[in-house]
Amino acid sequence: MNSAFATPTASLDDPFYYLTNFRFVLDWVGERHADLLAADELAFLEQFKNLPQASQALLVRMVMRKGELFRLSKLSYAEVGESSAAIVPLVALGWVESDPALSIDELFNQLRLAELRQMFADEIRAAGLSASSAKTVLYDTLASRFTQAVPLKVWWPNAPDRVVRLTVMNICDRLRLMFFGNLRQDWAEFVLTELGLQRFEAVPFTPQSRAFQSRQEVDTYLALHYLRQRLDEGELPAELHPEVPPPSDNRWLATRRARLLLQLGREAERSGESTLALTLYGEAGSSEARIRQLRVLERLGEHQTAFELATQALESRPNETERQALARILPRLRRRLKLPAVPSDMEPAHERWDLTLPGPQFVERAVVEALSDPHAPVYYVENSLITGLFGLLCWPAIFTPLPGAFFHPFHHGPADLYRDDFVARRRDIFDACLAQLEDGSYREVIQASWQEKFGLVSPFVHWPIVDETLVELALECIPAEHLRACFERLLGDLKANRAGLPDLIQLMPDAPKGETCYRMIEVKGPGDRLQDNQRRWLTFFHRHEIPVAVCYVRWADSAEPMP
Repeated sequence: MNSAFATPTASLDDPFYYLTNFRFVLDWVGERHADLLAADELAFLEQFKNLPQASQALLVRMVMRKGELFRLSKLSYAEVGESSAAIVPLVALGWVESDPALSIDELFNQLRLAELRQMFADEIRAAGLSASSAKTVLYDTLASRFTQAVPLKVWWPNAPDRVVRLTVMNICDRLRLMFFGNLRQDWAEFVLTELGLQRFEAVPFTPQSRAFQSRQEVDTYLALHYLRQRLDEGELPAELHPEVPPPSDNRWLATRRARLLLQLGREAERSGESTLALTLYGEAGSSEARIRQLRVLERLGEHQTAFELATQALESRPNETERQALARILPRLRRRLKLPAVPSDMEPAHERWDLTLPGPQFVERAVVEALSDPHAPVYYVENSLITGLFGLLCWPAIFTPLPGAFFHPFHHGPADLYRDDFVARRRDIFDACLAQLEDGSYREVIQASWQEKFGLVSPFVHWPIVDETLVELALECIPAEHLRACFERLLGDLKANRAGLPDLIQLMPDAPKGETCYRMIEVKGPGDRLQDNQRRWLTFFHRHEIPVAVCYVRWADSAEPMP
């Protein structure tokens, strides 16, 4: 039976609001993901319910803080009461370790400088250090001498405080992952919603709607996540590569795996490990990885191999981004291999304006002020107007509750938004939305959508820029056929094509009938050049006779020439 997502009813006036939210997540995961949980995770859900409220609250406070080590004196919350009493049931369950072994690094992270000076007073004197030595000096001097992890009471028998370790963070992270479908979102989503800072579309769903369909999928996600963390912490690609999980039939996880391999390849390339980088790029198999692989082969002088791979890539119907990169690489390879040249893509045609303005200042704002006219206002919109109108018109398609798209109350957009089959799965609904551009109903539909959905989180509508006045004026000035062309291009590659749109738009509602009543304007300040995604949009605009200009700005007191 279908129902709508409902957020928990916790109020920030309730001192236990965070506990209500945590219970909501546990109940949600227990109801919808029980078959994916191991025995210890199921036991956690059951045992948590039976804890005293103070112990539940203290555990959640620890889970929501950073790290797994805490000084007991810092776990002070009015609603919890005495932390030393509330923590006892948690220790009994093994969820908190009451006297954990601490490494020298952990010790220095937990203790203040004055405490370290007191604890290591004898060692400081023996090392000939000043009693006022900085924390970094103490660490550099003592770290190599103390390599064994021991409890705080061994480090410092007279310590005035206790340090405890949370041992169930891995379970809590897994439960959070299964609820959100990612580890990017956390408990702050509840608070932002309760404060009214975020409001989400209520999407119908079925109990079967969930991010993961097997425990193996959850394990694979976590493995990829922790490998990325280790890479960020400095571990070498050669050490991490053997631990990368094998390819998955799950297209979403396959994309995450390819992204990790790309990141490992980039780090290997930066470190001069070209052979490893080529292997990692080859395993990644993404369009960006293919381009990077070709560039490494070029640097290694493997021009014939690079040419063969580039030719294969060009024949495999690449996306616009990859095609643009290949259009640069192939001519170079042809020259090096002494092959006949072939015509290359032309520089995108566009109207050019040169402006000299007082400055320096915020360049887009300066151009807005210079070009605006009461009858032809200029607005700073960048990537927000065309995508915003698209998001308003196609709202029903974007928020269609298909399996794997929505599975918790805090979705900023469908989870499969950037997957290859996102549009294909919704093609009929998108076609119905775009058909309104043909029958003339699109204006009323977009305006009604703006009224009804204002303030709701959307991956395409940036409300602070796409205000009602701008929407109405844009609909008056931009022809339906131009909107349709732009929307179809967005659907061709939502991730790549939502960026690169011009900075400004000039709307001229009083223009004589038959004349252009709007113009997009890309702004380039001194020393700035067109980016690749901007060049692709300019080429598209030229092909569809959509009015656009590139405005090159020079400051009046600068001798720098126009590009």
